[in-house]
Amino acid sequence: MQRRVFISPKKYIQGAGVLAQLGEEVEKIGKAPLILSDETVWGITGDAVEESFKASNISYSYEEFGGEASVTEIDRLTEVGKENNADVVIGLGGGKTIDTAKAVGDNLDIAVVAAPTTASTDAPTSALSVIYSDEGVFEGYKFYNKNPDLVLIDSKVVVGAPISLLASGMGDAMATLVEAKASQKRNSDTMAGGKATLTGTAIAEKAEEVLFTQGIAAYKAAKEGLVTPQVEAIIETNTLLSGLGFENSGLAAAHAIHNGFTALEGDIHGLTHGQKVAYGVLTQLVLEGYSETEILPYVDFFKAIELPTTLEDLHLEEASYEDLIEIGKLATAEGETSHNMDPELTPEQIADAILAVNAMTTA
Repeated sequence: MQRRVFISPKKYIQGAGVLAQLGEEVEKIGKAPLILSDETVWGITGDAVEESFKASNISYSYEEFGGEASVTEIDRLTEVGKENNADVVIGLGGGKTIDTAKAVGDNLDIAVVAAPTTASTDAPTSALSVIYSDEGVFEGYKFYNKNPDLVLIDSKVVVGAPISLLASGMGDAMATLVEAKASQKRNSDTMAGGKATLTGTAIAEKAEEVLFTQGIAAYKAAKEGLVTPQVEAIIETNTLLSGLGFENSGLAAAHAIHNGFTALEGDIHGLTHGQKVAYGVLTQLVLEGYSETEILPYVDFFKAIELPTTLEDLHLEEASYEDLIEIGKLATAEGETSHNMDPELTPEQIADAILAVNAMTTA
């Protein structure tokens, strides 16, 4: 029996200044929240969060996030949650902070609130976490029985973050439809645990449409710290459309190649998730046999928002073919999402496609 599955968060709130409503919204969910955030993000948002909880009838506990969504950090913060008798955990910050909060919430069987301070990934809405080693090497996915209870994203905070993070979110979001189409050609299961729904696919299609029509204008406005309708559209695309789209319509090689990049040492570790996924999108299109004419609109878009399109951009211009094979090995490992597209992909094919993208974009 084939079943179609669609999953999503209970509530999504977006807008300039909505962080001021965090306490009020959390009060509807729990009475003893634990906030996880890193030092930098807390320095930017802590006062607004404090004021929002003063306006509510509950107080919160705070614990600094160590920076890596690893089993070690998840276990440590789970113990902190137990000590504070937390009944809701709030991930305030980037994708790794939020992924860690989801894992802690699952361990403690309590409510989860995702409060992203950037629109750099589609992590906030999903019922999974990407788990890394303490050193930042991809280890796998951790799946949960439910999506976050609330996603709250303040557009004004988002445009105050480095512009590279908004661009990274667009790189991540651009993978949504590309991977969905590849996955559905093989009728592969989605991250939601079934076949893709028409709704999930329609959301993925909308994500790509908004990126191509609004993305560059949003990038230019956000670079000036402005919240415009185009910026709001891209924040929603990066966070909600991409999040619902990838989870409900299928992943393929682009994210597997991103995971493969974690096999290498060096400056590539300084790049964001979306920066690496963007190159993964181009590599997947090559692997699928798309023509250069079909691939170039993606290349041009990524260049316009300063995402990597060459090996030099990835700090891999000195990488050997053997290094690229290592990327390919991790990208085609058992359980990787590349199998949704083609279970017979080899590390050599991945390496060759990575080089082919570089040849196309540096010509």
